[in-house]
Amino acid sequence: MRGANPYVRDDSPFEDSLRPSSFDEFIGQRPCVRNLSIAIQAARKRKEPLDHILFSGLPGLGKTTLARIIAHEMRAPLVVTAGPVLKRPGDLAGTLTKLEDGGILFIDEVHRMLPDVEEFLYTAMEDFFITINVDSGPNGRTINLPLRRFTLIGATTREGLLSEPFRARFGILQKLEWYPVEDLVKVLHRSAKILAVAIDDESSRMIAERSRGTPRIANRYLRRVRDLAEVKAKGRITKPVALEGLGMLGVDEAGLEEMDRKILRTLVANPDSPVGLKMLSVAVGEEEQTIEEVYEPYLIQNHFLVRTPRGRKATEKAVKHFGVEQGRQATLF
Repeated sequence: MRGANPYVRDDSPFEDSLRPSSFDEFIGQRPCVRNLSIAIQAARKRKEPLDHILFSGLPGLGKTTLARIIAHEMRAPLVVTAGPVLKRPGDLAGTLTKLEDGGILFIDEVHRMLPDVEEFLYTAMEDFFITINVDSGPNGRTINLPLRRFTLIGATTREGLLSEPFRARFGILQKLEWYPVEDLVKVLHRSAKILAVAIDDESSRMIAERSRGTPRIANRYLRRVRDLAEVKAKGRITKPVALEGLGMLGVDEAGLEEMDRKILRTLVANPDSPVGLKMLSVAVGEEEQTIEEVYEPYLIQNHFLVRTPRGRKATEKAVKHFGVEQGRQATLF
């Protein structure tokens, strides 16, 4: 199996136990939460479904959680599906016709729907009906099936891949940003309380600083450090325990994991010539799409990597980071 992606693990059951169930419990993304709260209050006051909502942002920032909270706040049933499983319009027809009045359909990875499936949603979103082909051939005919008024919530990590006509049909567009350290510290304390593990402020800040601005990653680190604390520290997470746990996970002080370091070492080794994505993929043993969508955003945002027309290059910050790392290794031997 090629390069397992450490940020997209199947921790769904455990993640669900840590998800907030209301806006009062939700930490961070304040502008987004404020806008959604107002929209929900207005819709409930008018006794209407919400406008269609599009969430964009990197994995782990809370798109699915917000969809669930919206359904809870609207007291509406939630149906969940994903773009990759919707191969043809018929895959959506049954779901749409079964939605209750005011129901919510959440489509994760909505950018991965095929164009004909996307176009099938146009009339459903705007006029609340779908067109079904009854017969094929020259004598074929179609019928329009009315739908109950519903809300579509789409989540995407690549908003630029959505067609403009589809994107324009969403009345509420919210882009989720990386979390500041202070918010991640609050997330960690909340999660630690749910997991019944003690954690001090210094340890939570250390984990938060290395969690790439992402609650999902912070919670994953917390669960692994908790394991170490239960075995070696009577269930208390202190700074030495957090430091050892993060070291076992291969997370350095800059929040870089092993695949990040592989990518940067490849680029640092080629300081005068940018490296193309395909060559980089082969060199580190990871899929091109995963490098582009999962690893690069953090490396670019934190000034370790730049994209040029000819390929990827390491920055001076990356060179210095690995110079320090090599210096530390040299002192060990």
